[in-house]
Amino acid sequence: MTRSRQSELRERFTILGDVRSASFVPWIRRHADKLGLSQNFLHAGADRIELEVAGPVELIDMLEMGCSLGPIDVWVDQIQRRIVDPVPTPRS
Repeated sequence: MTRSRQSELRERFTILGDVRSASFVPWIRRHADKLGLSQNFLHAGADRIELEVAGPVELIDMLEMGCSLGPIDVWVDQIQRRIVDPVPTPRS
């Protein structure tokens, strides 16, 4: 059975909590890179990080799960997600 690949999305993440962006931003970058997601950071502060990520929705979900668990020196209270726009995919 062939499973069709879900479309790619671009989403904005707003990560709220004690996120200490100095250590968390590089951590997020590494994990997004491992998942093959592109990312663009819009804001990074002690209590909020905003970024846009693009890629398959399943991998974006994995990044959200990773961020919610985060490194030991970070406490994530909430992650808000909003679809920015679909990433065009070539049709065969």
